[in-house]
Amino acid sequence: MDYLEKAQEVYNQNFGNETWYGRCIFLSWYCDLGTCKFCFRSTQKHKIKFAANAKRTLSSVIVEALLCKKLGWRIEFLTGGYKIFTIDDLIEIVKQVSNVFGEKIWLNLGVISEEDLERFRPYIMGIASSIETINPELHKEICPDKDIESYEKMFSYAKDLKKSMTIVIGLGEKREDFELLCNFIEKHKLDRITFYALKPVKGTVFENSSGPKTEDYLWWIANTRIRFPKMEIIAGTTPRRYEEVGELMKAGVNAFTKFSATKMFGTKQAFRIEKDIKKSGRKMVGTITNLPDIDWNKEIEALHLEPELENDVKKKMEIYLDRMKRQNNDDSGDE
Repeated sequence: MDYLEKAQEVYNQNFGNETWYGRCIFLSWYCDLGTCKFCFRSTQKHKIKFAANAKRTLSSVIVEALLCKKLGWRIEFLTGGYKIFTIDDLIEIVKQVSNVFGEKIWLNLGVISEEDLERFRPYIMGIASSIETINPELHKEICPDKDIESYEKMFSYAKDLKKSMTIVIGLGEKREDFELLCNFIEKHKLDRITFYALKPVKGTVFENSSGPKTEDYLWWIANTRIRFPKMEIIAGTTPRRYEEVGELMKAGVNAFTKFSATKMFGTKQAFRIEKDIKKSGRKMVGTITNLPDIDWNKEIEALHLEPELENDVKKKMEIYLDRMKRQNNDDSGDE
């Protein structure tokens, strides 16, 4: 696969050898649309009687942000389904996460109005659009209630905010669609793109799919790197596809995302990812295998949260850490 060698060459000419894990922080499991045919939210909307039941607590979101900061992860973006929180609640959450992480963050909350985007602006560095598939006819079929034009309009008033898109490989796209992707990137001067490999979800039309072949996934990523040498490229992996991470590095990605790092912290899969990253010639910033010796209560107290919220965050942090330590003890990391 000559394009992999070329992609690696292009990457090395434009970036250093560091890579990282990007954590997507989800705010909810419910979506008011719930019609994207590949998404698990389309299968469970009818199972949720009240949207409030599918909301993340602020304390758990803060815990994830603090873990990102202390473990060397980056926040890929904050995301969630449509119409779960009020705009005031969302702004408060984004403000809190930005404060905890210590810098502005990326936001992926669907199409945001110009007025609302201005309210988010003090706390965000960029916005992402979940385009999913760039072929217009395929997009209408897969995401009937999430039109591309609305995202393009949002980009038009984003002004100095960075811009990104997500795309899922395995939905039925053709390699001939690559030029459509390039045209979209060039038109909107995107700073970043995040690739995902389709994860078949029970109850969707893709239930019996195996997802894209590794070669196809790498083809899209590597050719995007070659075409856009300086753009940041992130690629998703899952417990089903973790053995691809070393190859993703060779295809020219800057970092990987979507791996369930808290649930699989210190497991043999996590050790394998770090090993393959090193083998590919990259250096991973942070860790998904070893918990640092940190006084977490002290770190939480330094955030100067309201007393009740601080107490909730401490309790939630204990739950996360206990699980992560237990996994670390259960897995030696040996292949």
